[in-house]
Amino acid sequence: MATRRVQHRPHRRRNTATALAAAAVVALAGPALVGCDTVQKALDCAQLAVEISNDVDDLQDAVTGAAVNPEDADKILDTLNEDIDKISDKTDNADIEKAVEDLRKAVDNVQTAIDEGKAPDLKPVTDALGELTDVCSPG
Repeated sequence: MATRRVQHRPHRRRNTATALAAAAVVALAGPALVGCDTVQKALDCAQLAVEISNDVDDLQDAVTGAAVNPEDADKILDTLNEDIDKISDKTDNADIEKAVEDLRKAVDNVQTAIDEGKAPDLKPVTDALGELTDVCSPG
């Protein structure tokens, strides 16, 4: 079975940079937000978005070598799912919940593709990560 190699490096840097920028914006805007609870939730969301961005970067690296060692991709998917659960547990915001659900569906599709021995499409994962990063950023 022939596998195609997909390069995701430009997206990787953009996603990580976007998530880090969101975290920085939230940290700088924190004092302007109303209430400590709101600030903490925004910071938690941004921090977890950065963690998920790092997981997605790792997943992109693992998928390019999935034919060699699919266990690496499975471990990263487990970590990614744990981080998705963390952000889901820490929020009651409908926009964040929608972004988390979209991300969860995209990750499930990657897992299914890997389980079936197919090359997964990571674009929906990176798109959902971008959505999450956007909703974790203040107004």
